[in-house]
Amino acid sequence: MSEHVLSMARPITLVQPARLEIGAGAISHLAEWADGFSRIFVVAMAPTVGFASRIGLKGAIETYIDIPPEPDLPAVEAVLVAARAFKPDLVIGLGGGSVMDVAKLVAVLWDGEQSVLDVVGVGKVLGRRTALAQVPTTSGTGSEAGIRSLVTNPETLAKLAIESRHMLADIVVLDPELTYSVPSAVTAATGVDALAHCVESFTNIKAHPLIDGYATLGIELVGRYLARAVANGSDTEARAGMMLASYYGGVCLGPVNTAGGHALAYPLGTRLKLPHGLANAIVFPHVLAFNANARPEKTAAILSALGLPSHSDERIVLASALAWCRDLGIEMQLSRHGANKDDLPLWAEEAFAIKRLIDNNPRALGPSEILTIYQNAF
Repeated sequence: MSEHVLSMARPITLVQPARLEIGAGAISHLAEWADGFSRIFVVAMAPTVGFASRIGLKGAIETYIDIPPEPDLPAVEAVLVAARAFKPDLVIGLGGGSVMDVAKLVAVLWDGEQSVLDVVGVGKVLGRRTALAQVPTTSGTGSEAGIRSLVTNPETLAKLAIESRHMLADIVVLDPELTYSVPSAVTAATGVDALAHCVESFTNIKAHPLIDGYATLGIELVGRYLARAVANGSDTEARAGMMLASYYGGVCLGPVNTAGGHALAYPLGTRLKLPHGLANAIVFPHVLAFNANARPEKTAAILSALGLPSHSDERIVLASALAWCRDLGIEMQLSRHGANKDDLPLWAEEAFAIKRLIDNNPRALGPSEILTIYQNAF
């Protein structure tokens, strides 16, 4: 009880996009909203650029698609060069989390003197920015809801986090029809990433009742719809449910953020080159089980929402959560993804160094505990 009262008293700040359009065909509302803009810069990827024509935009339009799955500093600099040459009055992010993260940076940096390195951290972006619309085409990152952007430093492979309220979208469009073509394996992995955002915020030492509400809604939506979306990519209701779960996960990230799971996933992305969603999916059951005794009631609620038996025994939680992920078709062994056992201690040190997330975990996670989790996932 006391913990709940304390968390209720702790001040937090929640900002959300000014306008949210959700539902089949919602993309059509974007053209009407964007009517007053004449120079539109669309950040996309090769698989998503075709959706730009569906919007029905007017005016001069430039699409930029050369975005790597994990954007690094040179990639972002190249986008900024293109944007500066074009001089947009509206930036649209049309794609997955990487695309939307880059769109945020373009909106705040193209028309100023600051570089990406100048704005790493919280609240470093100066001044106002170009209008920003976010149109996710996957359900996982929740980047459309938030004010953070992650960029990899190619020299250190560290993720640089930029956070600014100036990077908040003016409008977000959640159109499930844009996710029909996402392959089932990607749907599964990104869906578990959305789940992890909600679960890690919910069990976080910074958890707050306001955010717990969004987190539990997101977890329930994943429990209800992820398996359906994996089984049938054109199940509009399931796709919409997963888009909303992903959005709620993004809402959770702002005030509370993730914890141990995401810290452990990052080296799998930078070192093993696993997609962000897959890296989080592999780690998810292990961290859920590791934290079970520290958050028994919340763990029971999570398991129940996923249709799993509620239990506080770490081994049973791990076994049932692993089986749940495998049933979605996710390959959960690191060894099957090309990992080398000798690299695990280095990865454990790198994950432990991500203090902004490790320190949020409800149970202390040191290098030896992280290494054990990696070995169990091997």
